[in-house]
Amino acid sequence: MDQGVTLISSGFEKLGLIPPLLQAVKDLGYDQPTPVQEQAIPVVLQGRDLMAGAQTGTGKTAAFALPTLQRLAPLASTSASPARHPVRVLVLAPTRELAIQVESSFRDYAKHLPLKCAIVYGGADMNAQIEQLRRGVEVLVATPGRLLDHVQNKTVMFNQVSVLILDEADRMLDMGFLPDIKRIIALLPPVRQNLLFSATFPDEIRNLAKTLLRNPAEIQIAARNAAAELVTHVVHPVAREKKRELLSYLIQTRGLKQVLVFCGTRIGANRLAHQLRRDHIHADAIHGDKSQAEREAALEAFKAGKTAVLVATDVASRGLDIEGLPQVINFDVPHSPEDYVHRIGRTGRAGLTGEAISLVASEDMDALAAIEKLIRKKIERVLIPSFEPSTGTVATLMGGEPRRGGRAPRGQPPERARHPQPHAARPEPKPAANADPIFSKPYEPGNAPASKPQQQQPTSQRRRERPVAALLGGLKR
Repeated sequence: MDQGVTLISSGFEKLGLIPPLLQAVKDLGYDQPTPVQEQAIPVVLQGRDLMAGAQTGTGKTAAFALPTLQRLAPLASTSASPARHPVRVLVLAPTRELAIQVESSFRDYAKHLPLKCAIVYGGADMNAQIEQLRRGVEVLVATPGRLLDHVQNKTVMFNQVSVLILDEADRMLDMGFLPDIKRIIALLPPVRQNLLFSATFPDEIRNLAKTLLRNPAEIQIAARNAAAELVTHVVHPVAREKKRELLSYLIQTRGLKQVLVFCGTRIGANRLAHQLRRDHIHADAIHGDKSQAEREAALEAFKAGKTAVLVATDVASRGLDIEGLPQVINFDVPHSPEDYVHRIGRTGRAGLTGEAISLVASEDMDALAAIEKLIRKKIERVLIPSFEPSTGTVATLMGGEPRRGGRAPRGQPPERARHPQPHAARPEPKPAANADPIFSKPYEPGNAPASKPQQQQPTSQRRRERPVAALLGGLKR
């Protein structure tokens, strides 16, 4: 323990944290704990299992990292021997981006303690990870697939793990990681503390909690599956074939500079980013088929303001923490209403307001109704001139008196005519034998990235698609 650390007076002191952790919190500029931290930290310090409902942006990482590090502090060692630094805490995260953020937070909070942290995830150099593990680490953050690769290679040992943390558990189940999680749990010591954090609590998560947690405390920071309170919701009814034109029009006429756009598929995300660049909008895509380096570069360019629009899939978006994000646009309405809640959780954070825009065609009506039922509010419909669907479809989509957006004053041309026109929709090019011509040019503003042939993905990157319900039975501690 750092003997130079003195007791820091702050809202965190009343939670019983030790001076090295209080100093680390102060170094990071935090003064008062968030609600999830106030409720979770004392529970974790008691050694109890915990089931916590908290969306990204609520401070949940500190809620499990700070008390976990405090419980490890008596075992901390300044010895360089790997044997003195066994894996004691295992954190599982669904995506590389989230794993990177969690491990970085552990490092920041442990800066005044002789505790080592490491991370393993797919798409990175396996040998570098092996070398880091051989030097010894107390806190290991991992994605399930790559962790099992290390298990198979016998480069990681779990015999001294005393804390298991599942972060974003709902997303891990959505991605089909339950079989991997079962295999990992079977390798852990039976006596340990289990912490489960999830943005939403579908029935599958509650069933998992029953089999994994022992007499857990349960905390829920917001109402179950509640949408961010500071987010304004709006729906723009639109014909499906006009969605891309409407998206370009909104971005250009409103001068939107930092927009996260959600697509339902990886191919759709690539194509939409290309079409936006063709409309002279600097856009990039982020999804599971991108390499880790490509994903990190795209995210950094977006955060720095070099990219105006980041088109993402749900899987790739998990763990994205972008400060002050003003707008989220659902180009494809999610089939799961819980995914809508998670998507809009990217904006309206840290006390700032945000806007959630959804482009809704007639085939999206059932999904929209499920979303409104979940968030317990009817989302305002706003028609944009020149983009309205057919008359009969409008009546179905509006469900009430419409409000029109962008209407020009009497005697003036429509607002759209006084702004740069988005390009008209072009027919899709016919694909070549082994490549999609959409992606045949090197990436430049206005061009699309070069194509890559499909390759068999390693174990750590393949998605598991076995039904969740069929896999929950018989899960052992």
